[in-house]
Amino acid sequence: MASHLDLEEQEQLDQLKAFWKRWGNLITWGLTLAVAVFAAWTGWNWYQRDQAIKAAAMYDELDRAVQLGEADKAGRVFTDLKDRYPGTAYAAQAALQAAKVQFDKGNADAAQASLAWAADNAKADEYRDIARLRLAGLQLDAKKYDEAGKTLDGIKSKEFAALQADRRGDLFKLQGKPEQAKAEYLKAHAAMDKTQDYRHLVEAKLATLGVAMPDEAAAAAGAGK
Repeated sequence: MASHLDLEEQEQLDQLKAFWKRWGNLITWGLTLAVAVFAAWTGWNWYQRDQAIKAAAMYDELDRAVQLGEADKAGRVFTDLKDRYPGTAYAAQAALQAAKVQFDKGNADAAQASLAWAADNAKADEYRDIARLRLAGLQLDAKKYDEAGKTLDGIKSKEFAALQADRRGDLFKLQGKPEQAKAEYLKAHAAMDKTQDYRHLVEAKLATLGVAMPDEAAAAAGAGK
């Protein structure tokens, strides 16, 4: 009986050896790869969390500088943050914050540089387009009309189409192109929600170009008669 079991065990052992000889290397490489992938994934997640934590701390420092109106310090912290952690959302937010305090303190060139960085490097589309809208406004103030037009061309998000048209209307008006300005302002007006206060500002811009917008409440009442 014992010899029969020994033969069965030997046969199974021989089959296992044959299987391992044929597939052992492949299995070993597969397991090694799986472990490496898991380690890389774990390491990447840790790296991302570490980057976010450090970037958040620097952003808090920048935010304090902005609240105190310290434009130079805000600019320095932003430069450091974007150099160290350019791929984080904090870098894009810092660019917008730094640009605001830089502009408020009269340093329009520094504000443009901060916004230009965000327009080119922010990871999220919304941050890039917000930066482009603000940058185009500063370029218009500086009479850099060609640059402003190119900046506005870069805005692709539908969510910003109305503000893009409004800003382009400003560009055409400054260039002495009233008909094109009217067309852009009308486009902006039509795209904005009726509850938006900014819509009234667009109406005021249209009024300066001789376009009187009908009172919507009166127009609705007239349509119901």
